[in-house]
Amino acid sequence: MVSYVATRLLHAIPVLFLVSVAIFLFVRMIPGDPAVSIAGMNARPEQVELLRKQYGLDRPVVVQYTTWLGRILRGDFGQAYTSQRPISDLILQRLPATIELAIGAMVVTILIGGAGGIFAAVRPYHPVSRLIGLFNALAIATPSFWLGILLLLLFAVRWGWLPPSGYIGFTEQPLQSLKFLLLPSITLGLNGSAVLARFLSASLAETLHADYVRTAHAKGLRERTVIVKHALRNALPPVITILAIQFGYLLGGAVITEAIFGWPGLGRLMLDAIKAREYLIIQGTMLVFVTAFIVVNVAADACYALVNSRIRNG
Repeated sequence: MVSYVATRLLHAIPVLFLVSVAIFLFVRMIPGDPAVSIAGMNARPEQVELLRKQYGLDRPVVVQYTTWLGRILRGDFGQAYTSQRPISDLILQRLPATIELAIGAMVVTILIGGAGGIFAAVRPYHPVSRLIGLFNALAIATPSFWLGILLLLLFAVRWGWLPPSGYIGFTEQPLQSLKFLLLPSITLGLNGSAVLARFLSASLAETLHADYVRTAHAKGLRERTVIVKHALRNALPPVITILAIQFGYLLGGAVITEAIFGWPGLGRLMLDAIKAREYLIIQGTMLVFVTAFIVVNVAADACYALVNSRIRNG
């Protein structure tokens, strides 16, 4: 197990290198000049050129990349152009909010999608199963930004049950933090719950027709025991893949949701950096997103062996 995980992490190194090259080149395609954004539209050409030289923007692209990569390998993400703050500090400051939002959305995904997927697989012809299928279709088809605005208007503006925006750390005021977390978590988690319900229902329905499940029923075991200990456990490997992909998306794909609810996470940091042409912040944030996605997928592969003894022995 340990050697397998270590091998996967070693294989991730060239992937990260290629991703860093792609990120660096794509960021350079963003229209606008960071020096002009810093100096202002009314700045003189000499001032703009001085800023470009100060931040190394006048150097060849290859030199800029190698300089940035050398700093990254030393754990230095550089400094922001405007605030002059270390980018690593900015990322660490926003990271807890992003993790809290991702965990909250993941809880919504597992609770709703897990319950719906299991019920639809066990009782495929029940009227509730048809309602679950309708819910899945609506949840997948509904854009997250529209759902977020709708939830905000209903629960925050019209009824006043929950705060419209803001953030409080969970360790500071747990109850108030959950109130701020609820709406953005539902906004992000409903789509993932629909995807999880479909995959879990299909995987579990296939497993329920296996011979060992029929044997378990023939032994007189209770239905709950057969589903949980025999069928569900063997239906989990493909579902773990979906959960890993969803969690990676939640870490890096919550830009619009964070903007709607004023959530101070990494997605909003990157959005503000794009507006200000902060190349180094964009590059550092995107690299963190990709690294987190790779780590989550390696952890998902390791979970395969924990839930399936055949994979572990293999």
